[in-house]
Amino acid sequence: MIQKRADKKIALAVDTSTAEVRTILINNIVKLFEEIKPETLLVQADFKIRSITPVKADTIKYYKHGKSSYTEVLEWAKNEKIDSLFYITDVTGYIYEEITNVDYEMFWLVPDDYLPKVPFGKAIKVA
Repeated sequence: MIQKRADKKIALAVDTSTAEVRTILINNIVKLFEEIKPETLLVQADFKIRSITPVKADTIKYYKHGKSSYTEVLEWAKNEKIDSLFYITDVTGYIYEEITNVDYEMFWLVPDDYLPKVPFGKAIKVA
């Protein structure tokens, strides 16, 4: 999937709202992006965007509050004209009701055994 988007502007967002995640799995996903498409932007966010940097697995900082919102990242991706957004999350965060779709490719990478229904885009279980 990443290689097919070699000529596209890609971002990888990581939901950092909880420390109770499969960090090794998430780091391996980030490393894959780092190796295949190093110009990928890494967005770390919980209820707000914490950082936007070139993709690098060893820079992710997790929080313990459990609050997450996808709205700011989704709006950022639109403003930055991202072609494909990959979001590593359990899909339990908040999205403004007005956002019912996005005009870029959206992939929810779910690092869990349960694959929830997503509001739009495509959900992919990576557990």
